[in-house]
Amino acid sequence: MDTFEEFIGLLETYVWSFPANVLDGNALPLIVMIILGFGIFITIRLSFIQIRQLKHAFQVLTGRYDNPDDKGDINHFQALSTALSATVGVGNIAGVALAIHIGGPGALFWMWVTALVGMATKYTECTLGAHYRTENEDGTVSGGPMYYIEKGLGPNWKWLAVLFAIAASVCALLTGNAIQANTLADVMNSDFNIPFWITGLISATLVGAVILGGIKRIGYVTARLVPVMALLYVLGGLIILLLNFDQIIPGFVTIFTNAFNPQAGALGVGSGALILTLSYGVQRGLFSNEAGQGSSPIAMSASKTDQPVHAGLVGLLGPLIDTIVVCSITGLVIITTGAWDSYHKVSISPAGPNISYMLDTEGIDELDGADRIVLFEDGMPVNGQMLRFNIPVDTMFVDENFSIPFSGTIDFSERQAIAVNIDGEPVNRLFGGVVENVASLTSVAFSIGLSPIFPYGEYIVTLAVFFFVISTSISWSYYGERSIHYLLGNKSVFPYRMFFVLAHFLGALGSVTVVWSFGDVMLGIMAFVNITGLILLSPVIYRITKEYTGKHP
Repeated sequence: MDTFEEFIGLLETYVWSFPANVLDGNALPLIVMIILGFGIFITIRLSFIQIRQLKHAFQVLTGRYDNPDDKGDINHFQALSTALSATVGVGNIAGVALAIHIGGPGALFWMWVTALVGMATKYTECTLGAHYRTENEDGTVSGGPMYYIEKGLGPNWKWLAVLFAIAASVCALLTGNAIQANTLADVMNSDFNIPFWITGLISATLVGAVILGGIKRIGYVTARLVPVMALLYVLGGLIILLLNFDQIIPGFVTIFTNAFNPQAGALGVGSGALILTLSYGVQRGLFSNEAGQGSSPIAMSASKTDQPVHAGLVGLLGPLIDTIVVCSITGLVIITTGAWDSYHKVSISPAGPNISYMLDTEGIDELDGADRIVLFEDGMPVNGQMLRFNIPVDTMFVDENFSIPFSGTIDFSERQAIAVNIDGEPVNRLFGGVVENVASLTSVAFSIGLSPIFPYGEYIVTLAVFFFVISTSISWSYYGERSIHYLLGNKSVFPYRMFFVLAHFLGALGSVTVVWSFGDVMLGIMAFVNITGLILLSPVIYRITKEYTGKHP
């Protein structure tokens, strides 16, 4: 298993980090350069369509051009809601926090740049998805990269379409599903001490109840769920910015200054290296809005329309809403409240899936069971460090008032870590100071920002994570089932849905580090295959766009 994890980790490095790791951080990862490069190319090729046709895109979204008799399964608003359900999610809460934690505040600027060019990429893939979609025997439609690669490039390229479908069906099970469930279970356990299996059972039941009804039920639910959950989260963020209005302009100054001249934070937040600020901003931007990854065109292809460009125009609104609006609010809240560069008190379950250890192994050739025990005296680790989300935890305490230091051991030799105090009594929960990142940093920022008027601000983030996880899993189930339908036909859809629900439950139960890495590998394959198809089909999208804009300037 250790060898397998190392192999998957190596694959992930070469898919998402090469050649940055090879060149000691002096270059953007190759796959990121390819996606960003195509976005810049198609933006210029289509004469900044994301700006020229923005007003028209909103007109299409409102239903002005809808015809219920057109071929398709759901209307444009439902299709966009389904696509946004997959993109407006944990990435907007955790991804932005991670980008700021590693790249500093300037990473947010590069997320904006990525979203701007990503709008043109999203237009391209969603238009092609609707243009080359196919009608199934049951009257539904299917579209996406596997269809526009095969039908647009010809049968000789079907192997590439098959590769995309395989990667997408696996990625949907893992990154869009199991990882989401694990994130939710960890948050609910940290905030309310709810066992992981209970959260997993509840969320899997909700996801299953929706996806077993197919795309029409998915579209119906997401069209109601996404606006409500996004409005709640955005409203909370806007209230914080109003309460801290005097910090908004300094916040923007910090973002723009650090975008080109990043400074390392006092507590190790941000590296101070321009390439890492740029790289993490671009990567988190791409992960957030999924432009170029080939997922959204699967949903947008289901739109009721006889104009493929309509699907593309509505699709380009995704990065605008997801990254430029929602991610900006998250980033500004984290920056204006000062939460990004401070220690924060947290409750820690030693048996939690995101807890690990790092021992002082200098002079030790081989680790055995005894070497997997971290010793604590007066709250301080003696022979290593306890890690939370791979970040060292400060002094450990046994009470939430941080008055009684922990002395004892944490044994990591078993499947779940066991903590005992100096008297040999088990300890189920400890408390420590950490420099937060991912979703917990956003929770802290909301708690700080809303504290003058509302003492439970962090629970807005908890509630948002709950709804975001459910909606993301629902939308990715559709991406996965359309991919498996392409590979194995209609009979494979129902078994895939059942397996999807099971994977969601299992994902909530334990550490998914290797699952996350394997899912990222599949996501990288999806992106590479999709961008290859988009590059080769760029003359087609240029012709379709020119014909449409000639009639609708």
